[in-house]
Amino acid sequence: MALEQLSEVVQRCQALPDDSYTPEDHDVFTISARTCIEEGNTAQVLSIVLDEKNQHVVRCMGWNLLPPLTQAILKKDNKRLPQCVAIFNHLLETCRPKEMLIGLLEQLEQDDPDTIAESLHLLLKPLQKVLLCLGSRKPSSLGMTLSSVLDQVAKLPLPHTKEQEEDDVFSLCRCCADLTDFIRPFVDEVRENLLASKTESERQNSRTGKQDGETEDELQTELLKFCMKTLSFPLLGVHLKDPDTFPDSPLRTFATEILNTLRVIGEALPALVSQPLMKRKQLPGFLEEEVRYPKESLASLAHLVFVHHLAADTFPSVFSPVFCLRFNMEHVFHLLSSTEESKIQKGLELYEKSLVRVEDGRLPAELLEIKTFLTVPQNLVKVMATCPRHDLRTKGLKVLKLSIDKFDTEAKYRFFQYMLKTSNHSGVEGYIIQNIKTQISIALQPGKSNIWFEGVQLLPLLRRVFSLPDGPETDLLQYLDRIMESMNVLRYLLIRDKVTENQTGIWTELYKIEDTFLKPLRVGLNMSRAHYEKELHNMKTKNKAKEKSIVSVSVGDETLPNMTTESQAQALHSALHTFDMMESVLVRIEELTEVKEHL
Repeated sequence: MALEQLSEVVQRCQALPDDSYTPEDHDVFTISARTCIEEGNTAQVLSIVLDEKNQHVVRCMGWNLLPPLTQAILKKDNKRLPQCVAIFNHLLETCRPKEMLIGLLEQLEQDDPDTIAESLHLLLKPLQKVLLCLGSRKPSSLGMTLSSVLDQVAKLPLPHTKEQEEDDVFSLCRCCADLTDFIRPFVDEVRENLLASKTESERQNSRTGKQDGETEDELQTELLKFCMKTLSFPLLGVHLKDPDTFPDSPLRTFATEILNTLRVIGEALPALVSQPLMKRKQLPGFLEEEVRYPKESLASLAHLVFVHHLAADTFPSVFSPVFCLRFNMEHVFHLLSSTEESKIQKGLELYEKSLVRVEDGRLPAELLEIKTFLTVPQNLVKVMATCPRHDLRTKGLKVLKLSIDKFDTEAKYRFFQYMLKTSNHSGVEGYIIQNIKTQISIALQPGKSNIWFEGVQLLPLLRRVFSLPDGPETDLLQYLDRIMESMNVLRYLLIRDKVTENQTGIWTELYKIEDTFLKPLRVGLNMSRAHYEKELHNMKTKNKAKEKSIVSVSVGDETLPNMTTESQAQALHSALHTFDMMESVLVRIEELTEVKEHL
């Protein structure tokens, strides 16, 4: 029945002009032909499609056969596969490019990852062929196609291990290779256009002596948008493997191809990664700069260059390590501001690689006037405090230490001041105070004296160190790291810096330290110890009946989580032990302060 309907409508349309087919003709042709293909009558459909008398009918309506043909080819039905492929290829040669483009793009829309990869592999070459026939509509059509393709690629899972990438278990690597092949003729066309434009410009300039600005065509713009999108996904989401362990990494090859494409279409990689420090490009075109060069894509590019050393040979030697660090700080800030662990990891890697190239003590205090040199450390604190992954928290501390090493003496001083003022994290503040002690120790060595970590200049920093956030009411357990390090610094100074020398000014400042730090700490310690001892006594009194019963104990304004009596007792004993430790250090400091009173 369907075959008869198809034959009838084709015969009726043979004698009609192309533009006179009725909607009914289109519907009958589409429904009957699709039914024939689905029922397996592909040989008869192929015969009708190849018939010379039917070519104008096929040219106008044949693209409607793409859905069943695509499905049949993807299913790889051996009985009808050869005929379906033959029909598909004939449609490519015969149908109008614009309609074929729409039909092919509709077939890209898939949801299952396996089908997505197979559809892309099947349809990209036909799409390429159709696009190359579009003439003036080619750039916009290419942009639409690339956007659709990348939307499909974004549905594929990312490989995380070498084995997953090597075996291409999610087919992402295959899709990336197909994409590289797909864009190649368009990249070559832009290359030729740029060379021709340069030649023409040089010829005209030789006549007039004038220098013309850069120009950009739409095809070039669409390829730039594509490269920027791929830098964001999939390249920002995957972690490229070391070439020594995986020399044939498909994803590394794809990343290299994207960077090469950027260069071919006229984008200088050094200018792209240093974009945050450069003046905005004044280029003709219809894209705003933040759309043309998304921050996330530029951050991904910087990571590929500085961490994986892709295209590193394109960077001029005049780019000093300090200059590279300055523009990379913008990229690091963007990556560390994310909540995605993969981006945080890349931000830490980029920051570390940028820092290791700088000599220790080379970064001047003036750099702290640049916003990112203060916001990036804040991001590091967030990573160290809240990131679920232990390795990233550890990496954050390592990078913070490395950044401190790169500052000169004044910069260290100002950086410590800033971190004590803004970090609001006891562990980080304790680490900063530990570093302050190290710098003071260096300054007290013979021949190492400096104005920042001794004398009157040091005192404002020490006043920040020797303070309690909430006075006597300070939660000593919450601020344990900070308080212990502060006491250790004070004990060290009282022992190391003799009263008669007073290089640090600690003995001059001691009466203030006693009022703002030692006395409130003594009061807070006594209050905390008494409170915890009372809670321990009450808990033992109330729970003698059943040793392992579930109880609720409040400490301060907080209720300890439900646990056995034994566990809660251990928690309270642990707190009291901590207070004993603080007490021993405080007593030693009080003994040392008595030296001044006896002088």
